Amino acid sequence: MKEVVCIEKLKLYLETTMFNYYFDTDRDGHADTVALFEAIKEGKYEAYASGYTILELENAPEPKRSEMLSLIDEYHVIMLNITDESDRMADLYIAEKIIPSRFRYDSTHIAVASINRLDCILSYNFQHINKLKTKILTERANLAEGYNGVVICTAKEVLDYDEESF
Repeated sequence: MKEVVCIEKLKLYLETTMFNYYFDTDRDGHADTVALFEAIKEGKYEAYASGYTILELENAPEPKRSEMLSLIDEYHVIMLNITDESDRMADLYIAEKIIPSRFRYDSTHIAVASINRLDCILSYNFQHINKLKTKILTERANLAEGYNGVVICTAKEVLDYDEESF
């Protein structure tokens, strides 16, 4: 029988929509997003983002831009570097027609999380990131390139995760 390894603390990549949903009180995922950020602050999860996230957040109008950027420090989000390898993987996702080329930042978020071997990408971007085609094809591409698949999900799915239910 194969041994199941439980993950002590999930490592989560916070895609740009997570920062938006924190402040967008009219969105269905708002309460779950705030609860997730609080769980991160309590140390239940490790949160990561990248320079691509910063670039997108900096394009938001004030005062929302400053509010979203402040979440990085407030919740101790670890910033991951943009590398040649993350750019290469992002280009691969585009070449394989997983993500449209005009949405390059979407492919770069997935690439950064993948090459850093994070457990999940949290996203409310249901057009290009959190959709079945992307989930299946990025996992295939990652495995072909020697990386694990990364789970793409919402804040609610992470909050509902319960290791003891296995």
